[in-house]
Amino acid sequence: MIEYLRGDIIELTPARMVMECGGVGYELNISLTTYTAYNGQHQGKIYVYEVIREDAHLLFGFYGKEERELFLLLTSVSGVGPNTARMILSSLPPSELVQVIASKNEAALTAVKGIGLKTAQRILVDLKNKVKLQGVVADSAVSGTGNGQIAEEAIAALVMLGFQKAASQKAVATILKRSPSLEVEKVIKDALRML
Repeated sequence: MIEYLRGDIIELTPARMVMECGGVGYELNISLTTYTAYNGQHQGKIYVYEVIREDAHLLFGFYGKEERELFLLLTSVSGVGPNTARMILSSLPPSELVQVIASKNEAALTAVKGIGLKTAQRILVDLKNKVKLQGVVADSAVSGTGNGQIAEEAIAALVMLGFQKAASQKAVATILKRSPSLEVEKVIKDALRML
């Protein structure tokens, strides 16, 4: 198993990263939290989890070990796969997710696309004694670089997360019309709640 990769960040979008290590480019599926941490950087170290299936060999990348641990805990819950876990971690940063689980906040989990009441309840029951309140890093702030680019990145991320392009465009346009100075991460989080 790959523990981490250290190398050059060749491509970075809110849902995907390509990191070159030793002449090999690794495609990593990432959460919005990880995107925020690496945005604007040209090199870095990313923690990795491999998902090997019959039809695919996927790598998921995480800014810190805490986020990866939460990902593994989430995927241990029946009915929560890697993409659903990534969706949860994109909507709720690690520190917030730990608080949600500790306070048994069903509403915060059901607000995430694809999480119904039963799945939220299973997550809360299965993980209530497994999460640690200390040691979870807060997200880094990132600055936006223009409305058009923010809209493009947000729409691309939403499409990569499985949403229809037309619905994603409409949601992003509505959000940016209401608050034009939002950063891409906030636009995506708001759109995840709308879609």
